[in-house]
Amino acid sequence: MRRTAARAGGATGVPEAPGAAEPGPEPVPDSAAPAQAPLLPQDHLRTEFPFQLPRGYVDDSGTVHRDGVMRLSTARDELVPLRDVRVQENPAYLSVVLLGRVITRLGTLAMVHDGIVENMFASDLAFLQDFYRQINAEGHTRAAVRCPHCAEHFEVELGGSRLGES
Repeated sequence: MRRTAARAGGATGVPEAPGAAEPGPEPVPDSAAPAQAPLLPQDHLRTEFPFQLPRGYVDDSGTVHRDGVMRLSTARDELVPLRDVRVQENPAYLSVVLLGRVITRLGTLAMVHDGIVENMFASDLAFLQDFYRQINAEGHTRAAVRCPHCAEHFEVELGGSRLGES
């Protein structure tokens, strides 16, 4: 529904044909146009997130791979590892198998799998576990808190439980 008043005879003074479309608003010079952010579709969902490992995975040739991409986890990603014999024998192995499924890129490696993850440094594994929690828990694991001494409000990053547990 337009909220502008109809113009008699259109912008040119010539009567418009019945059923003709109403002319649009007058163009605004670029210098007078307000800055507007491009509109994004409402159904846009970010599913991949870049990361950089604190130390990096060292492959067999000695190349260090630090930059990677992790995708959001699906229910299947969390269920399939539960059938893995290694996870059944040692539940701590769940995070290794799960991370091997959701890391889509790591440096120049052709493929990332649980064998790569299990040979990472412990600090990189801990980083990836926290990163997994952040992107799969609505983007963050932060909580708003207030200092009991000065009453200042701020956010803190919360640690979480093991991967695959809610």
